[in-house]
Amino acid sequence: MNISRTCIITTALLLISTQLFIGCSDIDDTTDQKKPNILLILTDDMGYNDAGFQGSEDILTPNLDKLANNGIIFSDAHVTATVCSPSRAGIITGRYQQRFGHEANVPPAEYGTDTTQVFLSDLLLEHGYRTSVNGKWHLGFLPEYHPNSRGFEHFYGFLGGHRTYYAHEYPEGHPRAMMHNREHAPFTGDYLTDAQGDSAIAFIEQSGDDPFFLFLSFLAPHAPMEATEDDLALFEGHDRPEYAAMMWAMDRAVGNVVQRLEELDELDNTLIFFFSDNGGSPANYSNNYPLKGFKGNKFEGGTRVPYFVHWGDKIEGGQVFDGLTSALDFFPTSLEAAGVKIPDNLNLDGVSLLPYINGNVDGSPHDRLFFRKLEGAAVRDKMWKLIRLDDYGYVIYNLESDPYETENLTEVYPDKFNELKAALEEWEKELIEPWWQESKPWQQVTREIHKSLMRNEPIKRISP
Repeated sequence: MNISRTCIITTALLLISTQLFIGCSDIDDTTDQKKPNILLILTDDMGYNDAGFQGSEDILTPNLDKLANNGIIFSDAHVTATVCSPSRAGIITGRYQQRFGHEANVPPAEYGTDTTQVFLSDLLLEHGYRTSVNGKWHLGFLPEYHPNSRGFEHFYGFLGGHRTYYAHEYPEGHPRAMMHNREHAPFTGDYLTDAQGDSAIAFIEQSGDDPFFLFLSFLAPHAPMEATEDDLALFEGHDRPEYAAMMWAMDRAVGNVVQRLEELDELDNTLIFFFSDNGGSPANYSNNYPLKGFKGNKFEGGTRVPYFVHWGDKIEGGQVFDGLTSALDFFPTSLEAAGVKIPDNLNLDGVSLLPYINGNVDGSPHDRLFFRKLEGAAVRDKMWKLIRLDDYGYVIYNLESDPYETENLTEVYPDKFNELKAALEEWEKELIEPWWQESKPWQQVTREIHKSLMRNEPIKRISP
């Protein structure tokens, strides 16, 4: 269903239409066949249950459902961090972000993702791709951390972690101010999510016959809980009207992008990844059912996210893949699809999903996945899960018999406990110290939440 809007986002579209793309000479095309486009659709703080293809009956996502059901849904897929900024650092580098000190949300000052790390956008730009990030960045604020310095020739969005969804005159240089490339571009449109969809379409059109990498980085459904009156009217009486309306708007924007790809005869040639940057948050009333935990903690509800891959007629639709999968896999999968060799010195932690998607390889992409953010850490080993809180203790769960993570088995299975503990400690030897810390009030709240969840007790507070 298309909800009409009262004005067109002319500022963004005019700016994009005048963008002069940088030519790339290092193109390794060996055939006349066009390389596939790559589209990453990333949502923010979306609940595990909050889409029709995930089983939701109250959050309506018809466009996402159509894509997911015509692709492969990954039911046990995880991001590398339970908060936004470090998760995004892992996604765009294909490496555990703890390897380069990016463990917590980047402070709005001098820090950002290590500039020695290679971004996927760097490699694709070198190999003939047009590259754009559209929306939330949250990987640094100084010029050297700006998207235009990290392989994205086009940027329309904001550098910080969140902002209002409506027109608001943030001052130039503010992390929440909208930008077109490096220039201040005050947002004058009706609603941010719709503007993101419109500007994404403009970028696709500007790419012409060149393959593109578009990172469509939605703020939705991250707080603040703001939706248009027209969208809210559709969910009158809903238990979560703002959340439902925000998801509806995001789904509509995705539908508009997909429709334009179809009109340009590019949908079948576009590899689409969809997932959330971390688990749903209590701050936006998201629903992580049937998982325990939420954004900010190491339980499944913090790391396990809705995740699917769509690639037109190159993927047999209607499949559900239950192997242990990571957001880290987006990087090598995209490179393999693009025919770009992974540099020998890159040392990626992700693996290409294409052999699993096309059925050439059975089993799970990962036997183990690791997580750490300052005082909390965890490891998934097939269906086993260990969580550690520094200076407090450990819990281990068997997710096959206890998917809700309620029965601590450290004393029942001491050998398994010691094995998982040793695996986590061995992985940590490969890491460096965090480049920055989180604020003490937030660290204290996070610690309290972990303690309560480990004891199966009610959460007392979710923020300082």
